[in-house]
Amino acid sequence: MNKTWFAYYEEGVPTHIDYPDIPLYDMLDQSAEEYPDNTAVEMVLRYLPLGIKIASKMTYRELKVLTDRFAGNLHNIGVRPGDRVAIMLPNSPQYVIAFYGILKAGAIVVNTNPTYTARELQHQFHDAGAETVIMLSPFYQRLQEVREHTEVKRVIIADVSDTLSFPWKSLTEKTLSKEGLMVPIEPEPSLFSWNKFLEQPAPRPDVQVSGDDIALFQYTGGTTGVPKAAQLSHLNLVANTMQVAAWLTTLERGKERVMGALPFFHVYGMTVAMSLAIYTGGHLVVVPNPRPIENVMNIIQREKCTIFPGVPAMYIGVINHPDVEQYDLHSIKACISGAAPLPVEVQTSFEEITHGRLVEGYGLTEAAPVTHCNPIYGTRKAGSIGVPFPDVDAQIVDLETDEVLPVGQPGELCLRGPQVMKGYWRMPEETAQVLNEEGWLHTGDIARMDEDGFFYIVDRKKDLIIASGYNIVPREVEEVLYMYPKVQEAVVAGVPDPYRGETVKAYIVLKEGEEATADEIIAFCRQNLAPYKVPKLVEFRSELPKSLVGKFLRRVLVEEEKAKLAAQKDAEATGEQES
Repeated sequence: MNKTWFAYYEEGVPTHIDYPDIPLYDMLDQSAEEYPDNTAVEMVLRYLPLGIKIASKMTYRELKVLTDRFAGNLHNIGVRPGDRVAIMLPNSPQYVIAFYGILKAGAIVVNTNPTYTARELQHQFHDAGAETVIMLSPFYQRLQEVREHTEVKRVIIADVSDTLSFPWKSLTEKTLSKEGLMVPIEPEPSLFSWNKFLEQPAPRPDVQVSGDDIALFQYTGGTTGVPKAAQLSHLNLVANTMQVAAWLTTLERGKERVMGALPFFHVYGMTVAMSLAIYTGGHLVVVPNPRPIENVMNIIQREKCTIFPGVPAMYIGVINHPDVEQYDLHSIKACISGAAPLPVEVQTSFEEITHGRLVEGYGLTEAAPVTHCNPIYGTRKAGSIGVPFPDVDAQIVDLETDEVLPVGQPGELCLRGPQVMKGYWRMPEETAQVLNEEGWLHTGDIARMDEDGFFYIVDRKKDLIIASGYNIVPREVEEVLYMYPKVQEAVVAGVPDPYRGETVKAYIVLKEGEEATADEIIAFCRQNLAPYKVPKLVEFRSELPKSLVGKFLRRVLVEEEKAKLAAQKDAEATGEQES
């Protein structure tokens, strides 16, 4: 394979990396040995006058001790190598401790979105076979609604205040209780308090974990159907972490402050923020809630964050904030944007404001996730996802024949590399559809490659909606819509949105004689779907476009929306010229 893109690698970026056969948690232990007194994780809950802040902070030495102890206590309550342990936590020190503690016990992390409804939890926990769950107290009731339909035996209950010290702990608990973010729960034998769980001294279990062992179940819509678990090995995660670190040519080990605003339960935030920071001995600045965007800007200013991985919606929020000039964001050195196209004007404006570099990359859950990126300080091409990472093979193939296509011709983007998943959990047929015997992963994205080896996403073969970096399977939303008694037909599509990249729109045909409003449809969806999956737009129609065999033509609806948007822009442009 002629890897023309190597010519555009920045000085210092290797074309090949030797990946050690180690479990992912070895990166934490190595940083604890090298930088024991450096701050590993810090979460700021509130800033007070006179430079005082309510924060939870721990060094690498402390983080290693706590993760070892967490692993030991997991073993003591019955968790064994290969068991699936779900984490249902927002970004927090507890998430980091639980994540590495689970891996040190030889178990598999099941990343779980904290906004999932009871119905969604039932599917994921049952599918994964998770017997142990770590969650915040307000989420417990949701689990109880469906627990009998899962294999869950043990629950570890945490609260945001658990890692705080006196007096901040007691003050914060009062606030959390008033806001419903801390809920008292009656004790039961299968229920464990986070603090009591970690108070018990327990040696790290003596388990053997290799790079080939599964570390993570990351649920995704894949190319079709209901969410499925991409099985990512320790090697997959180690490799992608090292690739990202190698790409950041100005990265200084032990000195960077990494912004942890992307959710860690999403593989993008988990790898490019959390794992990168831990691997490089950096200071992980945990942001439990990046909304409103003032939270992010305030933390960057006060904590002097240097690396800020994010999604376009975050950067758009920064540059459009009316008070952005009042914030000092000049500590930012580099930002990798993913999950949605990055408009050139956003990139330019953000760099003018921060004096840092913002580049677009590309990835997918099945590849742990990053596979391409524009050089940080080298050649960047507008509209391009950049060039493949070290050790990543990429090619464009014909949609029908799988034959490799010539330069410039669009086809399906296929990838091969050390970060590509082992397959979907208990879904051999779905795995075979996307991963062939030679290790090539079919991404489902239509792309082209130029003569320099830069890649461009043209369209998506799959119908997956990507809104603010979240993958949304239309069928999953449609199933909820069909649950509503007034709905006769429903189709969901991703339509262009200047903030989210795409947003969810529902097209509905009501049953004869029925009436409904968009608000009641949206309210019903909120009861059955995580917030990011809920349609933001609802359009009622007398009929929906269909093929000759009766298949709904989702693409027709998307094209209609694009045409409307283009017409609106033309009208605005004409109006400006006339004025």
